[in-house]
Amino acid sequence: MRFQRLTAVGRTVGVLILLSGFPLGLKAVSAEAQLVDSTQSIVSGEQNSARNICPAQLPEAIDTIVDRPELRRLHWGILIQTLSPRRTLYSRNEQQYFIPASNVKLFTTAAALLQLGSDFRIRTSVYGKNGVVRLVGRGDPSLTDAQLRDLAQQLRRQEIRQIQQLIVQDGYFQALPLHPTWEWEDVYSDYGAPVNSLILNQNVVELQLSPQELGQPVKITWNDPFAAWQWQIENQTLTAASGTKSDFEVYGILGKSSLQIRGQIAIDSPPEVLSVPVRDPGEHFLQHFKLALIQAGITVAQSQVINSAEKVNEPELAFVESPPLSQLITDTNQPSNNFYAEALLRTLGVNNLTTNNQDSASLGLNIIKTTLVNLGVDGESFILADGSGLSRRNLVSPASLVQTLQVISQSRQAGIYRISLPVAGVSGTLRNRFKDTPAMGIVYAKTGTLTGVATLSGYVDAPNYERLVFSIMVNQSNQPTQFIRGSIDEIVLLLTQLRRCE
Repeated sequence: MRFQRLTAVGRTVGVLILLSGFPLGLKAVSAEAQLVDSTQSIVSGEQNSARNICPAQLPEAIDTIVDRPELRRLHWGILIQTLSPRRTLYSRNEQQYFIPASNVKLFTTAAALLQLGSDFRIRTSVYGKNGVVRLVGRGDPSLTDAQLRDLAQQLRRQEIRQIQQLIVQDGYFQALPLHPTWEWEDVYSDYGAPVNSLILNQNVVELQLSPQELGQPVKITWNDPFAAWQWQIENQTLTAASGTKSDFEVYGILGKSSLQIRGQIAIDSPPEVLSVPVRDPGEHFLQHFKLALIQAGITVAQSQVINSAEKVNEPELAFVESPPLSQLITDTNQPSNNFYAEALLRTLGVNNLTTNNQDSASLGLNIIKTTLVNLGVDGESFILADGSGLSRRNLVSPASLVQTLQVISQSRQAGIYRISLPVAGVSGTLRNRFKDTPAMGIVYAKTGTLTGVATLSGYVDAPNYERLVFSIMVNQSNQPTQFIRGSIDEIVLLLTQLRRCE
């Protein structure tokens, strides 16, 4: 997940939302990467020296962890199996529903890979004739200003110097840009940015906060030339003395295009960069494309954004394409990027349209279900509300996750899917977990975190045993996220220490 940094050494950053001027409250963890990328697992190599255990000893060893007094009130779901042939080594509440958080991305990326293929690319096209130029966005989550400059240069090479009417078409996805069940603090954060057909820079913009003279408000500047009209800033900050703890809070005011920034920054503090979602992605895209055209020496007389899903009959003048889907799913799973997951969900839907005006997101969810059920995943074992896991209406059993990991491991896409996952102690949201332990480099797994929720599902290449597949889910937790992760990691470490016994 992309994220706003909520904690760091010497400072605290908060993102709150106001309803009619009153704060709704700040969650300790509102999205996975707020803590995943900045904390390490409690488990260390010294605490977990390598030892061997027999499969028959595994249930008692796991129960010893899960049944600790401080963990007994938590809702645990666990399923551990050998990959092939399938043998269950441990199970607890494996058929019950849990809120999965970002483990939902395992379903989304698996179905996208199986349905679309690893070489699938998302194309952004520019069409035109008789002075009218039309750009059609198709929801490429990787599109940046560099690709817009590329499109502009392609038009210039065709001797186009003037555009009478520029149209950017934002209707390829027929779906709400924000899921109605996402929590308010999520939709005011960069990891909950709106998802539409005209995507640029993952639909986020940045502002920089820099100290000024002592006692003066912090200087707030936008790093994007068109961001100022997206938000109005209410600056309630202060430059504090050297050595003072720097902290600030950012409030979105519901129903208004305003951000209220409060707090203080030490006078000797380096500038802070904060990402916020774009309020009007279509207009944001249009302004950036116009700038790219002007920089290429192409003038634009009139311009507009339209919401239309109609096909264009004009000839294609220019295009850019996303990286292949194999890279897009890696960019989804490794950092747990919500935005990419939601774009892929809608792409799944729009590539399976039967009639116009179908909801792309809802159709994408149906495709995920159908794809996995046809391969043998129990259709009653999971209920999906979105493609990323931000919604708390996702309900998933450990069995459904293990089944999904099992069935895709038997497909031709198995290797591509596997390397898209974070690797323990090495990459993605697991890079700071399992360092200097037996699990480092041999666990490929997807993390998941919301307030009160911690999940981990994936594969283990047990060096003295067989390849394993597992899902560990914790709900209804009042314990610190790092502590719960440490307990989950202890269980995973047990799996790396399995050996064959007589």
